[in-house]
Amino acid sequence: MEYGLMVIIIIFLIGFVGSFASGMAGIGGAIINFPMLLYIPAALGVTDFSSYEVSGITAVQVLFATIGGVWGYRKGGYLNKIVIAYMGISILIGSFAGGYISSHMTEGGVNFVYGVLALLAAFMMFVPNKGLNETAFNTENFNRWIAAALALFVGVGAGIVGAGGAFILVPIMLVILKVPTRMTIASSLAITFLSSIGSTAGKVLTGHVLFVPAVIVIIASLIASPLGAKVGRRISTKLLQRILAILILATAIKIWLDFLN
Repeated sequence: MEYGLMVIIIIFLIGFVGSFASGMAGIGGAIINFPMLLYIPAALGVTDFSSYEVSGITAVQVLFATIGGVWGYRKGGYLNKIVIAYMGISILIGSFAGGYISSHMTEGGVNFVYGVLALLAAFMMFVPNKGLNETAFNTENFNRWIAAALALFVGVGAGIVGAGGAFILVPIMLVILKVPTRMTIASSLAITFLSSIGSTAGKVLTGHVLFVPAVIVIIASLIASPLGAKVGRRISTKLLQRILAILILATAIKIWLDFLN
């Protein structure tokens, strides 16, 4: 496939937007990039990516976006090693399995899994979690095995759609595991980085990664994600949650409308 200047610019802008959101809100960016890559280039008539190709490109984007996001949050004490270790190992295993499983699914199946994950995440983001924004986190009360099991489940689904899984991981950490918001945002980026290693490996092995678009989103990610993390540290946690909830809900609605039509 040949890529003209317009295609390169569009892919770069999509990668930039997704990666900026990644650093700012503690997500990998796939929740935004998947539908944009699937719909925008086709709507503009510049190129048409399949769901398989989009999932491969987003897997690579998430990998590099989360590197930049974690680097942006490296100071401040928000990266919790216990949370990252238990959830990171589980989600890595799950995402690798999901990346491989996706090669045996139809495009409609991949979109269906994405829609289910987005709908679950949107629902959970609107569940109140009052009092978690500034509370101290006690690791003794953190249920490691429930966290690991949930991360494994998220990893399988995320691996199928080429995501890091943070768009559902974040509400799980906030609502179920009761991790404070700022710590959730920072630690989820580290967990998502581990998840994206498995997702990317699975997509590479199944031949779903397009080299040129992948390189373009890598460049966009390395620029935009640290900028997003810088902005994220300066705005309120409530605003971050609202932004993330709106993005997830809008995407879930769009995916399901297209899937049902």
